[in-house]
Amino acid sequence: MDGEEWYGAAYKGSKKFNQWEIPTANATGFGAASDDYMERGIDLNEQLIRNKPATFFFRMNSDAMSGAGIFSGDVLVVDRSIKATSGKIIVAACNGELLVRRLKLHIKGITLLSENSQHKDIQVDEFAAYAPWGVVTYAIHPLG
Repeated sequence: MDGEEWYGAAYKGSKKFNQWEIPTANATGFGAASDDYMERGIDLNEQLIRNKPATFFFRMNSDAMSGAGIFSGDVLVVDRSIKATSGKIIVAACNGELLVRRLKLHIKGITLLSENSQHKDIQVDEFAAYAPWGVVTYAIHPLG
């Protein structure tokens, strides 16, 4: 075998496919008509984030909002560019603590409502260090 040279076929094909492209390569050389209507994969960033620079992810660490479908360990998508209005679930900085609650604006002031009867609602008084931090747009939780 010493001194033997092996020559491959001169024609290597019109396209160079690597091993990852082989399952999608069309052996006939013509694309299927349905290829024009193929959808690309789902990008969760496109689906869940409206304003990328103002979006943050939090992990919920209490069950205060379990009645709204937000459980301990869930990942929250929070958008700071959305205005915190009455009825929205927000992340609020209140007296040095970040809280996830439903915002209720009324004549007497601001109330942060819990969606679990084991947690009390928080009435924000005029002397409290309160700032709405962002609006929760999605909650992602495992099923099992």
